[in-house]
Amino acid sequence: MRAYLLSRLAQTLVVVFLSLTAVFFLVRLGGDPVLLFLPMDIQAKDVNQFRERLGFNDPLLVQYGRFVAAAARGDFGESLRYKQDALRLVLERLPATLALAGAALALTFCVAIPVGVISATRRGSILDYVGMGGAVLGQAVPGFWLGLMLIYLFSVRLGWLPTGGTGTLAHYVMPCVVLAAFYAARMARLTRSSVLETLGEDYVLTARAKGLAERVVIAKHALKNSAIPIVTLAGLETGQLLGGAVITETIFAWPGVGRLIVQALLNRDFPVVLAAVFVISLTYTLVNLLVDLLYGWIDPRTRRELTA
Repeated sequence: MRAYLLSRLAQTLVVVFLSLTAVFFLVRLGGDPVLLFLPMDIQAKDVNQFRERLGFNDPLLVQYGRFVAAAARGDFGESLRYKQDALRLVLERLPATLALAGAALALTFCVAIPVGVISATRRGSILDYVGMGGAVLGQAVPGFWLGLMLIYLFSVRLGWLPTGGTGTLAHYVMPCVVLAAFYAARMARLTRSSVLETLGEDYVLTARAKGLAERVVIAKHALKNSAIPIVTLAGLETGQLLGGAVITETIFAWPGVGRLIVQALLNRDFPVVLAAVFVISLTYTLVNLLVDLLYGWIDPRTRRELTA
């Protein structure tokens, strides 16, 4: 197990390093950040002084080497807009994103798992058609359109919910629904197919032959043995919720990392973009490491492979 953990942590470092390298070069394809950031009427000497102070006069490879050395120490520079440490600025916004992602993930589980199980156990019934029809609709509707429609209906027309921001439970309702709609639909479909496959296994037929209640057969035998693909998808969705909440946070003015990234890209605030990529990629890989460890708890055969 120790060797496995060390190997996965090494892979995590490689993934984070490659992510930062890709973003470092990609953000510079958008133009000179100095000219894009400074006012139009600034004098040429002031532009040169600003570029020299930020190190943009050096060759690109020199800038990259300096960036790698600083990033290894957790130093991504100072935000060009906020005049604060870029990593600290991202970490200040991270709790809001984690809270929103956690609430959306909880809503995803509460909706997707029951819908998937009911659709599997009532295959071909009206409940199955309604559940899977809703899942297809959830994957088809764009998140930004759904968010705008919810704001128009529940905020503008009915006045039941705030249009954006954070602070109370009411602020969580619409962003959570928008985030959970797509992911719950995908998880419900996967749960249905996985449970359907498990229901045909011999141990399920044996459990039924012993006279066990149907709810016990579903919960202890079918659903538990269908959990590995569901947990895998949950791990992927957790990472996507952290990085994919950009549109939702922007629509609902949520003060999280996603909205900060959008503002940083619009202002060519490269230090903030790089710090945000570092935090998101690190969180994403650690979540997937946790999912791999959960395999050992779900399936003892996987546990033996990890400890071998």
